[in-house]
Amino acid sequence: MGKGLTKRSENYSKWYNELVVKADLAENSAVRGCMVIKPYGYAIWEKMQAELDKKFKETGHQNAYFPLFVPKSLFEAEEKNAEGFAKECAVVTHYRLKTDPNDSSKLIADPEAKLEEELIVRPTSEAIIWNTYKGWIQSYRDLPILVNQWANVVRWEMRTRLFLRTAEFLWQEGHTAHASKGEAIAETAQMNEIYANFVQDFMAIPVIQGRKTESERFAGADDTYCIEALMQDGKALQAGTSHFLGQNFAKAFDVKYATKEGKQEYVWATSWGVSTRLMGALIMTHSDDQGLVLPPNLAPIQVVIVPIYKGEDQLALISEKANDIVNKLRAKGITVKFDNRDTHRPGAKFAQYELQGIPLRIAIGPKDLEKGQVELARRDTLSKESIPQAGIENYIQNLLKEIQDSLYTKALIYRDTHITEVENFESFKEVLENKGGFISAHWDGTTETEEKIKTLTKATIRCIPFDFPEEEGKCVFTGKPSNKRVLFAKAY
Repeated sequence: MGKGLTKRSENYSKWYNELVVKADLAENSAVRGCMVIKPYGYAIWEKMQAELDKKFKETGHQNAYFPLFVPKSLFEAEEKNAEGFAKECAVVTHYRLKTDPNDSSKLIADPEAKLEEELIVRPTSEAIIWNTYKGWIQSYRDLPILVNQWANVVRWEMRTRLFLRTAEFLWQEGHTAHASKGEAIAETAQMNEIYANFVQDFMAIPVIQGRKTESERFAGADDTYCIEALMQDGKALQAGTSHFLGQNFAKAFDVKYATKEGKQEYVWATSWGVSTRLMGALIMTHSDDQGLVLPPNLAPIQVVIVPIYKGEDQLALISEKANDIVNKLRAKGITVKFDNRDTHRPGAKFAQYELQGIPLRIAIGPKDLEKGQVELARRDTLSKESIPQAGIENYIQNLLKEIQDSLYTKALIYRDTHITEVENFESFKEVLENKGGFISAHWDGTTETEEKIKTLTKATIRCIPFDFPEEEGKCVFTGKPSNKRVLFAKAY
């Protein structure tokens, strides 16, 4: 597995694309804009899934599954949602193929097998789920409904990039129904907080929580909360969103419940989701010119042991010690691999595991056995040290925690030094072009100004941060009064 990665400083986009493929995470498929997630990449996604799923269930949510296909009439029911996703929809029109009468080697859609109603391949599932909830909800006793599904969705993107933007991607989508507005808003905030904690604690990526502007919010939502992260190239990435849907979908699908007093009220709703785009965030936050750098909490293999030997006798002695270390580490809940393949030389193995971002690598040779030590290499700092074999499991357990914390701290320092306050549009443009990152600026609150800034600079308002205090100022573009700063950035 050769390296030969383009340097980040030379071409960040090319570096990213090469790394995804060479580290065996994913590759382009025969379907334009779709990807094959390879076993190593999927193993990382599975660790993300497992941790998020645990957090969802701890907060009372249950998993379910809904159809891939949405009847067009249902999709159209909530107008803003339909309008928002219409340009990205894949549509099923026929249910059978037949041999082309003009060319027997080809198949065509059978004109006699045209669907009575066209089906949309789900770009998101609100429509099919709220049509289902209509049959589940009659009374306040049926609420709340706290459901999540792990699924694939299709959004026919024209410009695609592995993990970051693909025509089909994997995600989870939560869809909840509540008796009151307050409950639904609390749910929206709770799930955004869960996403923030997960991304920070497990992915070692600092995020800013906030709300989207009206033009950036989810189609069909009254309010959208989000977590925004900053990548190494100074561009922002939306890492997760949580939507307060108000009663929009309940009204579109006529979902009412009887209150304790016997009145009929519309249900209040939320939806929230994160996707395999988090894989892109993970890669772009921590990785370097040597390849992937994985936080220990998400690494499928946290420690790899490579024997260095000549002949079967040396390998047998090293294997005995290596297997002893494997058992001690596994007893601590650490995932470890002993790579005793005789088809690859140690140098090739070192290069592979460096490229794949395995946090710690142990090398054991005959001299290490004599001295009762091992050579330990850290992926994040590329540093090496010799440590005693005795008590190695405790040392490594502590070191993995240190690496996790160190990666977060490094990313946090980068993020915080790339939030720049500006007071005028000249400074805004200068920072955007030369420094990048988040720009903290006053905005007059109008969609018109937001769109003009986007047209002129390609920067968007990433969020209105929850923790920014009110502060009197003037809009960076129009000079009109403003009482709070927002964060602008170029984004993925």
